[in-house]
Amino acid sequence: MKAMILAAGFGSRLLPYTHHTPKPLFPIGGRPVLDILIKSLEKSGCEAIIINTHHLYTKIVKFIHEQEYKIPVTVCYENKILGTGGAVKNVSDFWDHRPFMVINSDILTNIDFKDIYKFHLNHDHPATLVLYDDKNFNTVSVSHEYFINDFHNTSAGSLNLTFTGIQVLDPEILDYIPDNQFYSTIDAFKKMINQGKQIKAYIANQYWWKDIGTPDSYTSASIEFMSIKIFSRLWGDCSNIKTTQLKGDGSDRKWYRVQDGENTLIMADHGIRQEPKAVSEVDAFIDIGCHLYNKGIPVPKIHMYDRFSGLVFMEDLGSNHLENLVKQAENNDKIISLYKNVIDALAHMAAAGVRDFDLSWTYQTKRYDKNLILEKECRYFTDQYLQNYLGLSLGFEDFKEEFELLADKTLEFEVTGFIHRDMQSRNIMNKDKRFYFIDFQGARLGPVQYDISSLLIDPYVKLPDFIQNQLISYYVQQISSHTCVDPEKLLKGFMFTSITRNLQILGAFSFLSLKKNKPLFKQYIPAAVQSLKINLSRQAGSLFPKLKHTMEKL
Repeated sequence: MKAMILAAGFGSRLLPYTHHTPKPLFPIGGRPVLDILIKSLEKSGCEAIIINTHHLYTKIVKFIHEQEYKIPVTVCYENKILGTGGAVKNVSDFWDHRPFMVINSDILTNIDFKDIYKFHLNHDHPATLVLYDDKNFNTVSVSHEYFINDFHNTSAGSLNLTFTGIQVLDPEILDYIPDNQFYSTIDAFKKMINQGKQIKAYIANQYWWKDIGTPDSYTSASIEFMSIKIFSRLWGDCSNIKTTQLKGDGSDRKWYRVQDGENTLIMADHGIRQEPKAVSEVDAFIDIGCHLYNKGIPVPKIHMYDRFSGLVFMEDLGSNHLENLVKQAENNDKIISLYKNVIDALAHMAAAGVRDFDLSWTYQTKRYDKNLILEKECRYFTDQYLQNYLGLSLGFEDFKEEFELLADKTLEFEVTGFIHRDMQSRNIMNKDKRFYFIDFQGARLGPVQYDISSLLIDPYVKLPDFIQNQLISYYVQQISSHTCVDPEKLLKGFMFTSITRNLQILGAFSFLSLKKNKPLFKQYIPAAVQSLKINLSRQAGSLFPKLKHTMEKL
């Protein structure tokens, strides 16, 4: 058996992603679809494969040349796209007297190609088309004797199924295809049917098949394929995997719980990769998450991922986060005890996370630096909160000198370490009486004071001042046990990071409420405003009179 994989198309349904990656090289669980198909054909006893190419063909050629397949794999470039039939006719010299297989490159399946080929050899008809019941694409009409009636007109008296893009053809089909023209094998089949020949249908409903020709179908196929693979690896056979979408957070990611019986995983969908070379959010999530886990820091174990599809499967830490525990606490002593346990892990992460940390893992900026403070916190505050949310005419330029000073002071008193940069109660999970940190994709090196500031001024829980004061003192003790720290410097830096973090919170909650249509965040803005007023009323606030005056008037 010889086979052809059709890989010349532009992948228009997969735009904009096919601007930089040809559809056959879209990975599923880290492996390009093209590689999965070739390996499956190898396993089925295929003797040689030819692949037609056009769009981004050099990337496909490069990929094939880098592989070491057991059988010959040839690439044929088409100057102009010829369609399925034209592509088959264009490589006439590749075929011999035996039937051959033709497969679309935008499908994912466990169909046994050897069984399909044997099926074809056991009947006398010139073509076998593999069909599947998929309600999204059921346009092929099939008789009860399993012959093709029509390709685009379904009828009540027949089976209506989907053409999978898998076909076995006798060489005589070449006589029905014109030379050097765009032509479809479907048109050749219609000619054959009009001449009294019959096209046989192979119904493959005992197998699994997915079209990956659109972003949604590609993501859906990736989730299903990866779920089966990871559950089988972790727990043996999987019988009934279910995926349930969870309540989202402030980002555009989608979160799911994937379950088979009592076994569960959490899956984060970061979306299909937009830029092939730049570090993306999913890269930071994977690399930083694996780094922290390997350092013994309490984060969920990442079991499987695909950087292109943006899918990450990880340990399920349940749904009980610190915010819940604080609201359920009987008294302040219990709250303080909870936070001390979190601070123990936080101080450990600040010190241990620095070791062997690779700055290339970070997303957007490598460090918490002056530009980040000015743009992602100060300007974020003026643009989103003062202007968009409150409708004030005040902008970044009105506070520029004070913001510059705030950034300089924050960095002047920096105690450098690993910072999570979104250390709030909903990013701290509790499982089996142990705390874990999640959502670490924004981590980088910077002032360790930033995370403890984030934790203590968290609007979700609104810790009273006297508890914050006890906890910052405890943090100084704990971080000092991990690294050499000047307590006075740390506390001064804490005053400034409390302000920068407060600005970031108000910018973020305003943006999420208005621009992202997530009104639930609006209820936490008053607590963040009050927190900023308190921080500006303290010693550090005297350096920022205009900002302080503005907040006092609100």
